[in-house]
Amino acid sequence: MTTIDGRVAAITGAANGIGEALALELAEAGCDLAISDIDEGGLAETASKARNLGAEVHLGDVDVSEWAEVEQWAEEADDALGGIDMIINNAGVSVSAPLDSVDWDDFEWLMDINFWGVVYGTRAFLPYLRAAGEGHIVNISSIFGLIAAPTQGSYCASKFAVRGYTETLRAELDLMDEPIRVSCVHPGGVRTDIARNARYGDVSMLGQDPEAMMEDFEQSLASTSPEEAARQIVEGIRANDGRIVIGRDARGFDLIQRLFPERYVEWIANIVGSDWLF
Repeated sequence: MTTIDGRVAAITGAANGIGEALALELAEAGCDLAISDIDEGGLAETASKARNLGAEVHLGDVDVSEWAEVEQWAEEADDALGGIDMIINNAGVSVSAPLDSVDWDDFEWLMDINFWGVVYGTRAFLPYLRAAGEGHIVNISSIFGLIAAPTQGSYCASKFAVRGYTETLRAELDLMDEPIRVSCVHPGGVRTDIARNARYGDVSMLGQDPEAMMEDFEQSLASTSPEEAARQIVEGIRANDGRIVIGRDARGFDLIQRLFPERYVEWIANIVGSDWLF
């Protein structure tokens, strides 16, 4: 989507972090917005900031793991804003636990939001993008949609699934010669609340407890600001990039797994410890 000014973008998980930064970046670029989150207070703050930048904003208190809520929000947003040109499926959560002991409820909670939330958002908004005559679908995966890491198996499973779903969707829409672009985003460490809001199991194999892991992520590992991540994502949308890799950390690990698709797993197991979480 080369031209963004005058478009209407829908964003999930917009109360904070990358979602909030994307809303403000797009508002400043001339977009109107449909934004959703389960954090009504944070969402209202994002809406206020976006309106101060001149955007018309439609809010939705939406649990992306519930198809009916996402479908209704898409219909209401289209009615309120006179069409939708872009959907950014950003909402996400994390679980840190070994795969042989991860709590089933935690695993399902994560997959319902990280994977099914993307599927629901895509399916709900695709008809409105088609009705607009063109559009852009942006699904947020992760560096852990490119590489695997100890205690991140459930998170990796969801983000690899997002990558597979998104790349297949791009191929199918290209095959049908539809004027809808599709991008998959792989951020590295971004300074958001994802570690603070994560669910934790037994992470003793890393030699740390959850509190130490959260502090390491927030103080040392999250090297990219949400604002910089949003800027790079919008730049990728303008360029119609199919894959958008955010941060030197993500680009470095992407290169390593491309060059050494088998051995990188051993190296990650040896070095990861507390050095890579999200």
